[in-house]
Amino acid sequence: MKILLAAINAKYIHSNLAVYSLRSYAAKMEPQYEKELEIAEYTINQTTDSILIDLYERKPDVLCFSCYLWNIDHVHVLLRELPKIMSSTKIWLGGPEVSYHAEGILAGFPMVNGIMCGEGEETFLELARYYHGAGKRLAEIDGIVYRERAESPGEILAASASAAGAEREIFSTSPRRTMDLSQVPFVYRDMEFFKNKIVYYESSRGCPFSCSYCLSSVDKVLRFRDLNLVKEELRFFIEQKVPQVKFVDRTFNCRRGHAMEIWTFLKEHDRGYTNFHFEVAADLLDEEEIELIRSMRPGLIQLEIGVQSTNEKTIREIRRTMQFSRVAEVVRKIHAAKNVHQHLDLIAGLPFEDYESFRKSFNDVYALCPEQLQLGFLKVLKGSYMEEKTVDYGLLYQDTPPYEVISTKWLSYADVIRLKKIEEMVEVYYNSGQFMHTMKCLEREFSDAFSMYEALAAYYEEQGNFAVNHTRIARYEILSAFIFGRMAGGKTKGCEEPHHQKAETFREMLVYDLYLRENVKNRPVFAGDETVTKEEAARVYDMEARERRYLAGYEQYDKRQLRKMTHLERINGELLLFDYQNRDALNHQARVVAIQGGT
Repeated sequence: MKILLAAINAKYIHSNLAVYSLRSYAAKMEPQYEKELEIAEYTINQTTDSILIDLYERKPDVLCFSCYLWNIDHVHVLLRELPKIMSSTKIWLGGPEVSYHAEGILAGFPMVNGIMCGEGEETFLELARYYHGAGKRLAEIDGIVYRERAESPGEILAASASAAGAEREIFSTSPRRTMDLSQVPFVYRDMEFFKNKIVYYESSRGCPFSCSYCLSSVDKVLRFRDLNLVKEELRFFIEQKVPQVKFVDRTFNCRRGHAMEIWTFLKEHDRGYTNFHFEVAADLLDEEEIELIRSMRPGLIQLEIGVQSTNEKTIREIRRTMQFSRVAEVVRKIHAAKNVHQHLDLIAGLPFEDYESFRKSFNDVYALCPEQLQLGFLKVLKGSYMEEKTVDYGLLYQDTPPYEVISTKWLSYADVIRLKKIEEMVEVYYNSGQFMHTMKCLEREFSDAFSMYEALAAYYEEQGNFAVNHTRIARYEILSAFIFGRMAGGKTKGCEEPHHQKAETFREMLVYDLYLRENVKNRPVFAGDETVTKEEAARVYDMEARERRYLAGYEQYDKRQLRKMTHLERINGELLLFDYQNRDALNHQARVVAIQGGT
C-alpha cells in the first residue's frame, strides 16, 4: 500500500512543512508504514505533463494533495487528468484552500474521494490505517468530508454520469479536535532533503487575534510546542548551518515568555550563520524584548510586521488589535540599532480605506524606513469573515485564486490599477535596496513619498516601461531619465539651486547607489566620465599593497587583484573605496571607506 503526499510549491526554494509533518507523525505512530509513505514536491512552474508522468511512475494507491492559494489551480488541472491514467488510485485533498468549502469541492470534482479538513496529522494517520484495513471506518474518522463509498476515481466518474450517481450523498464527520503540538515529530533530521531550500518551522499553532481577512482567526485554539523540544531543534539548525529558518507562527510574540526564551537561546547559541524569520505584533513588544533584539548579531533575526492600515476605522472594522503609535515607536527603536531587517506590510482594499486613506497609510509606514515595505492587495479567502462581508462592503474579487480584490465601496478598480503600478515601483526602487540614497534625495522633490512613487509609475506608463523585463542597469537609466526630465520641465523644488548643481547631486547619488551594490567595470552612460584617473588609482592600490591600511582580509591578493575586487569613485569631492568582500548583513551594500588624504 503506497500513500503519496504531493505538494506543489510556489518556487523550488520552498518546502511544504505540512506534508512532512503528516508523514512524520504517521510513521512515528505506525513505524511499519514508513516505507510506504512517500512525499513528492513540485513547483507551479513545472508542466502538467511532467507532474502527471512523475505521479504515474510512482504508482500510488492513495494520492493526497496539499492545497493552498498558490497551487489550487494546478491541483484542479491535475485532478481532471488523473482518472484517465490512474483510474484505481484513491485521491484525497487537504489544506486551507479546501477545508472550508469541502462539500462544494467534492461536488465539483467527482474524482476526489474525500477531503481532510483542518489540522491533518491525526486525520491522515487514521486514513492510512483505514487503507491498510486496520483502523476505523470513514464515518468514524473525525475531520473529513467524503463520498458515501470510497470507490476509485474511475468508478466515481462512471457513476456520476448515471441517474443513480447524481443522487449520491457526501458525508461530513465531526470536526477534528486540535492536538498537542509537541507530539508532532521534528521533520528535519536529514537535511539533504532540504538542501538549498528555505526551512519552515513552527513553535505554535493558532492565533489569539480575529483579523477578518485571515484564516488563522478561525482556529481559536492557540498551542505552543514544548520549549525544550524547540531549543533542541533550533540547536540542530544552527549546528547544520541552515541559511534561513522561517517560523510560521502567526504571531510569534503573543506569549512573551515563549518569545523571550527562544530569542535568548538564539542569541546565546548563534554561530554567525543562520538567519531566523519571525512574524510579530510590534505593539506587543516591551522594552526588555526590544533591548534583547537590539543586542543581537546583525542578520541573526528578521521581523515581519503586519501593519495593514493606519486608518483607525479600518483597523476596528477588520477586528484587528493594533496601536500604530506604539508600532511606530518600536520599529524606530529597532531600526536605530541597524541590526535587524524589518519587513512591514500594508493591504489595499480593506473596508473604509479609499485611495487617499491608503496614501496616508503608505506615508505613515514609509516614514518608519523599514528595510522592506510590502504593498499587498486584499485576498478574500474561503472561510474567512471577510468573505461573509462582501455584500456589506460592495466587495468584488476574482473568482479564481488568489481571489484578489477588484473593487470595494471605497476603492474603484481604476484605483486598484493605479496602486498595482505604484506597488511595482516600490518593489523596484525601494524594496530592491539598490536606490536607497537616490530615492531619499528624490523624495525631497515631492510633497510626500507616495506622490513620488505615483509620479514614477505615471512616467513608466508614459514611456511604455511596464511589462518589460529591464536589466538592473536599465532601472538606473530610467530613474536618471525621470529625474532629469522633471528638472528640465521645471517640476523640481528648490529652484534657487542651479540646475547643474542639483543635476550633479542626483548623478552622484545614482553612481553611489550603483557601486554600493554592483562592482561593474563597464561604466554606464548615466555615470558620466571617470572621476578617478588611472594614475590616482595606481597610487592608491600601490599604497594598499604595501600598507594594507583599508582592506582587511585581502592580504593574499596583489594590487592587480585588489583593483578587480574593489572600486574607487569620487563622490562630492571625496575619494571612496568600495569593498565588495565585506557587505552589510542587512542590505548587502559594500563597505565604503574614505581614502585619507586622497589625491
